[in-house]
Amino acid sequence: MKKNIFVFCLILGFTILPDILLKAGDARLRWEMMNQIRRDKFDIILPKVMRENKIDMWITMVKEGNVGPLYEDFGRGYVSSIGYYIFTDRGGNRIERAALGIDGYLIEKCGAYDIFAPAADLVKFVKERDPKRIGINTSEKIGAADNLSHMGYLHLKKTLGNIYSQRLVSAEKLVSDFRSRRVASEIVAFGEAGRISHEIAERALSNEVIVPGQTRLEDVAWWIMEELKKRGLGSSFDMPSIYITGPDGIEAVSNERIIQRGDLIMIDWGVGLMNLYTDMKRTAYVLKPGETKAPAGIQNAFDQALEVRKIIRRHIKVGRTAAETLEILNRKVREAGFAIMKTFNKPTGTPKTEVIIGCHSVGNWGHGIGPSIAWFNPLRLTFTIRPTNIFAIEFFAYTPASEWGGKKVRIPLEDDAVVTHNGIEWLYPINTRILLIR
Repeated sequence: MKKNIFVFCLILGFTILPDILLKAGDARLRWEMMNQIRRDKFDIILPKVMRENKIDMWITMVKEGNVGPLYEDFGRGYVSSIGYYIFTDRGGNRIERAALGIDGYLIEKCGAYDIFAPAADLVKFVKERDPKRIGINTSEKIGAADNLSHMGYLHLKKTLGNIYSQRLVSAEKLVSDFRSRRVASEIVAFGEAGRISHEIAERALSNEVIVPGQTRLEDVAWWIMEELKKRGLGSSFDMPSIYITGPDGIEAVSNERIIQRGDLIMIDWGVGLMNLYTDMKRTAYVLKPGETKAPAGIQNAFDQALEVRKIIRRHIKVGRTAAETLEILNRKVREAGFAIMKTFNKPTGTPKTEVIIGCHSVGNWGHGIGPSIAWFNPLRLTFTIRPTNIFAIEFFAYTPASEWGGKKVRIPLEDDAVVTHNGIEWLYPINTRILLIR
């Protein structure tokens, strides 16, 4: 029954949210949606993840001018010198939320906090609650869990005194779990960010923007940047990657290279909306005179990639670690007749399509901090996949093409999906075709 209610909430959200969010200048409505997400996460996610990680109190210290990556998650606020977001497990089904030394309209009106007090009350506040394990944001591998500076750490230890400073532990896994497990309102908002990403990317790789023989790769990237500015959106990827792939690999990226007929173009980027960031790719072919579709070898390479995606989608399930999942995916891909690439962007002479999988966490940044089914995130390979984790279902397939003298066409596919008890569920229209530029 709970699963059905969750699905109903998502359907309802997708129905009503676009009418709200397409008003790019409506700051209050976006703020209200972020408040809903925040309250839901504090109510539903935070108690579970604090208890799973055996953290009694979670302190995130911020300074004016150094507010850290969780600033938007926690509701912003004005910090005059030093402030603390503090979450305390005092039993029951709710976590106490306090902001010490942090104030202002946005945080005070967001409805997520129980206590506002001066930063000077920190010692008294902690002593009254007497936590056994105090989580702080220090991490060797995860940037979003590592906002506490060296001087901030020394200040915190000195302020708390010997007894409580001995109880400080890394909140690395807690931060990962809190961010990567999603509530319905958050998934709805992310789906809208994905829909916008899809729209802008497919417009960018079209004749609306590209005139073969005239338009440069950087012109396409700057068109996207203008769209983001006009619509009040962000991105975690700086300049969008607009690149040409040829028989010898990637030829040029977002530079002065002029797009020519016969080019195979890719885009890799994502949209930032309400503290949620997508990561996706699209592929386009620039038709030569007389052509009405992509050459057979390029189309075959794309079709092979689509087959690989079907396998990946079928075998990502909750309850396994990302590493266990990657092992299963590689085995299933091999059993389907493909080869697994050992080194990224280094295809071999095998006539088979070679595949390398990099399905990474996504959400509050283009590369999220949850479980990661990818060779480039070794720590997050050890994390268990949970319901509501959002992934960029990303992989690369390399298939030989006669048009390229037998050299391999590199096809990257990447779209964002949520993992539920049903498996992978897409959040917006995914890539199913090569876009054609006339």
